[in-house]
Amino acid sequence: MKMVKAVIRREKESAVMFALEAAGFPAATKIPVHGRGKQKGLIAEGVVYDELPKLMVMIVVSDGDVEKVCDIIMEKAKTGKPGDGKIFVAPVDSVYTVSTKKKEL
Repeated sequence: MKMVKAVIRREKESAVMFALEAAGFPAATKIPVHGRGKQKGLIAEGVVYDELPKLMVMIVVSDGDVEKVCDIIMEKAKTGKPGDGKIFVAPVDSVYTVSTKKKEL
């Protein structure tokens, strides 16, 4: 299994989440985050915004679903402008359900 973490624009949250659910991936965790990328923030009317608000979407999927999930996120989160986000994929060694103490992998 893999953990897909996507940092996206906040205004793209609904489009991404609806598309993931429609494709059969209803479970995800969303976290409001702040940060900056290669562009080092934003300058608007002489004001420098060093860190911009974004949203991190985290979802655990089978190895075979990673490309599908990443494609959905890229399609729905893209505006074509700098700052659209990044996707990180990492292995998941174990999953436990807290209420049942059951190991799922």
